[in-house]
Amino acid sequence: MIRKLFSFFRNAIALLVIFVVLVIPNRLSDIYLDSFFRFPLEFLLLGLLLLIPGSVGKVLRWLAASVLAVGLIFKIADMATFNIFARPFNPIFDAYLLVNGMDLLNGAVGKVAAVLIVAMLVIVSLGIIALTFLLMERVRKFLTMKPKAGAISLLVLVFIWTGLRLANSPRLSTQFYDQLAMHVINTRNSVNDMQDFEQLLAQSDEATIPDQGLFQILQGKDVLIIFIESYGRTALDKPEFSEHIRPLLQAQAEKLQTARIGVRSAYFTSPTVGGLSWLAHGTAMSGLWVNSQVRYDSLVMSKRESLNKLFHHAGWRAVGVMPAITLAWPEGDYYGYDHLYHAYNLGYEGKPFNWITMPDQFTLSAFQHKELAPENRLPVMAEIALISSHAPWTPVPELVDWNQVGNGEIFNEQATRGDNPETVWKNPERIRLQFRLSIEYTLQTVVDYVLKYGDENLVVMAFGDHQPAPLVTGDSDNRDVPVHFFARDPKILDAIAGWNWAEGMVPADAGPVWTMDQVRERFITTFSAP
Repeated sequence: MIRKLFSFFRNAIALLVIFVVLVIPNRLSDIYLDSFFRFPLEFLLLGLLLLIPGSVGKVLRWLAASVLAVGLIFKIADMATFNIFARPFNPIFDAYLLVNGMDLLNGAVGKVAAVLIVAMLVIVSLGIIALTFLLMERVRKFLTMKPKAGAISLLVLVFIWTGLRLANSPRLSTQFYDQLAMHVINTRNSVNDMQDFEQLLAQSDEATIPDQGLFQILQGKDVLIIFIESYGRTALDKPEFSEHIRPLLQAQAEKLQTARIGVRSAYFTSPTVGGLSWLAHGTAMSGLWVNSQVRYDSLVMSKRESLNKLFHHAGWRAVGVMPAITLAWPEGDYYGYDHLYHAYNLGYEGKPFNWITMPDQFTLSAFQHKELAPENRLPVMAEIALISSHAPWTPVPELVDWNQVGNGEIFNEQATRGDNPETVWKNPERIRLQFRLSIEYTLQTVVDYVLKYGDENLVVMAFGDHQPAPLVTGDSDNRDVPVHFFARDPKILDAIAGWNWAEGMVPADAGPVWTMDQVRERFITTFSAP
């Protein structure tokens, strides 16, 4: 009796595990009790496959086990990428994550240990396939106790499933097949996309770049293109953020108006969300839609001239200011900087703000003193990344007097106060609060910089690199980011009148939305001689 009961429980567990693998959603936000009240067709078809006898049946069972295991692995990968990047896992575009993960392991535990961990992951993957096969064997033994009755029952259930499908029953499911098919289609489309992108890179756009008068309207101006980390449209649309940030933007716009500095605002659509900021940089600077690591890798190995190089050719000193760069960055050669500032040569001697190497105010202050303060210099075109609004959003810096920034030691007290990331990240509401405070700080920093240093020859375009991760935005497919354009010279503001951007720092809800790859072309056409 006990033996039969034990066998029953083993059969029930095997059936339950296979059922869960088939119906569990691939997004953490979609997993709730009702998600499992589904009638999966794959469950029935798998049962029929298990009834095929002989060596053919065994081969089919190994194939089915492999497919089931791969589907489960993809679902787990989807859960991670949806939570970070708001999209499913793509084996073509996300392969670089394996390389980055290996580099991280090498640095954290050493090369030998990293190889062992990778080997263990491979063994675990194979183990999942083997475990799936054993579960299916358990179910097969149960079904083959009475094979005719099992086959008839399964066929009847398939007939019932088909009838319910025709009646549009909401409880039916082919989710496992649909998601696996989606990955197959996405992989095929990704391969085609890369072929198309390679052809695009091979096409020269020199005919669209004027031989003379390139950026002539900006002659003598210092042009700053500033990327604000994780500054997305959600900051202006989500009520818990917008009730604070919209009034802040309006107040900052009034300060600029009093100082006779014009500002116009709109939205860009970013190629990424939640991270991978370099895709936004590559898109804006190249004028091509760079929405994957594979595209980015192809871009930086191409001869496509970046906006930075075009400014250099037109007589500007091209500078990159990347305070998050702490390792070798060979990809930076693509942009054609005359000089690159990184975490170790900006002169910051203060304490880091957890993962953030330095506060944004220091970044802008160091850039100002190193590049714009010297006399008898070329005009500067700078691509600047501001990172204080990067996770973990604690502690949040505060503005100090610009004349006291110095080498950054003034920020030491700020860098060591407040809760640590472990405390903040236990509470989703606290995470969103810290995110909002960091965005407010960076916006105030940018405006304060423009107010202090914004003479007739300063032109600034500042915009978000991407929306924050879904844990901040919630379930949203929107990838828009705010953009603000600052200039004191009325001629520059007149030049962009055709952009139809809203006056002030709050973009019009129904205003124009450019894709970020339009930045390069708009600079060429707007600011070059006719």
